[in-house]
Amino acid sequence: MSLDSSLIELTARDIAQGVNDGRWTAEAVTRSFLDRCDAIDGRVQAWEALYPDLAIEQARAVDRDGRDKPLAGVPVGVKDIFATADYPTEYGSPIYKGYRPRADAACVALARAAGAVILGKTRSTEFAANQPTVTRNPCDLDRTPGGSSSGSAAAVAASMAPVAMGTQTAGSVIRPASYCGAVGYKPTFGFPQIAGLKPSASSLDTVGYFARNVGDVAEFSSLSDGRQPFPKPEDPDAAPRFAICRTAEWSAAESGTIEMLEAFADELREAGANVADITFPVGFNGLADAHWTIMAYETTRSLSWERLNHPDLCSPQLHAIFELGLSLSDRDYGAARILANHSRTTLHEMLRRAGVHALLSPAAPGEALEGLDSTGDPILNRVWTLLHMPCMTLPLLTGPAGLPMGLQLIGRIGRDWRIVHAAKWIEARFPYRRTLDERIA
Repeated sequence: MSLDSSLIELTARDIAQGVNDGRWTAEAVTRSFLDRCDAIDGRVQAWEALYPDLAIEQARAVDRDGRDKPLAGVPVGVKDIFATADYPTEYGSPIYKGYRPRADAACVALARAAGAVILGKTRSTEFAANQPTVTRNPCDLDRTPGGSSSGSAAAVAASMAPVAMGTQTAGSVIRPASYCGAVGYKPTFGFPQIAGLKPSASSLDTVGYFARNVGDVAEFSSLSDGRQPFPKPEDPDAAPRFAICRTAEWSAAESGTIEMLEAFADELREAGANVADITFPVGFNGLADAHWTIMAYETTRSLSWERLNHPDLCSPQLHAIFELGLSLSDRDYGAARILANHSRTTLHEMLRRAGVHALLSPAAPGEALEGLDSTGDPILNRVWTLLHMPCMTLPLLTGPAGLPMGLQLIGRIGRDWRIVHAAKWIEARFPYRRTLDERIA
């Protein structure tokens, strides 16, 4: 394998180290990933806007004066729900065709400052809702990649970018990462700043990240969030404490999915981890409905200009959300917010007392759905998003069709480093098996 073609298989951290050490240039890295995009994106269609000349111009600037930076030369995919000053920002909607913001979103600006090269804009569903895109799953081109961060998950899984940005309001990072076989990370709500993100539901919207390994997603997220690096554990080999939490939504998971999760829990025990069971209070059974209430109520009001001025350019799926949102009373919305706030406090204290580092759950009900008419069901993600808890999915399980399925780790609010450490511990003992459709591999 030539050096240029091998660059696309490097970790983001190795890419930056090589650029900083002078082993290769940011331009060489960028050209390698652009070549990969040129070769396969006609089939995957992960990119909404990909301008090779602009990407190479950024890479040359890094080679000229941007070395000794932690993301030096790392190509990044940015979900087309974030503002970018040099690429169109269309939010997955014809209403904003050709729209050019004046400034980058905060996370994009911070990634650039760390030396990253914005390779292009990845496809997003319409306003990050549930209208499917044309993006295909790189593991099976006849299946959905999930949504709403469809393009970001597909681009990373297909080695068209080592890392990418997404967002989650229901399950829009964790589910597509599960379907496509990538690592997905949704931080604690409020940690990543959402300035420059097109808002949908402001009490739920969270910046998220995709990579092919835990180390990359941890470093990329910290740098793009403007946070300090995650602290290193005193003993990285110390076994984490996990708990399986069978929520009211588990009935939505396929029977084979639950069996695989329980079998993997046994493997974790054999590897030395403690895996217990934990039961939610009965009052938590309404959390998924509360999430849907809050999301519909806030989205309908956030998109008032679009709803009132361009209804003909809004999809039937979006109009269905508007219809529900307009039917909800302020009282409905307030009651959902109260339940969410009470449940956050209760669960945080439950997990603290139990000494649990991470809850374990399926990342999605099953494998990616056949066809492109649906992005799948976020039912196994709604509660955690509503509770503002950090979540990470690892492509550790394999479904009946041989496609990847994610193991979801959920942590306590503000304790993101705990699930990062737990995920690294798992990753070191259970390597991922990459799956790509033979038509693009």
